[in-house]
Amino acid sequence: MMTTKEVANKLVAMCREGKVEEAKLEFFTEETVSTEPKEGLLPKETKGLKAIQDKANLFISHVEEFYGSTITEPVVAGDFFSIGWDTDLQMKGEKRQSMNELCVYEVKEGKIVSERFFY
Repeated sequence: MMTTKEVANKLVAMCREGKVEEAKLEFFTEETVSTEPKEGLLPKETKGLKAIQDKANLFISHVEEFYGSTITEPVVAGDFFSIGWDTDLQMKGEKRQSMNELCVYEVKEGKIVSERFFY
């Protein structure tokens, strides 16, 4: 079973390679909960791999152009790790923008049981 640090490092590596959906398949379960800071385009809380994948697809469907992203090295503390994720994109009908978020993950038994976004 992978440690929290190992999960963090592999998730970051996969996301930097553009393998975000593959990372979800490897680390998320039907018990994983994803939390946004507020209700909006995306629901405040989403539970389960399929629902989290659907949420990602909803977001992607509103992106006009993707220019790139930068992900920090993970900071690990116990069963948690966090990363900073900056994305350069243009949403449909909007100007090009930089989205900055802090992503906090909780790991149990080698799987991500929660992700929480702050932006």
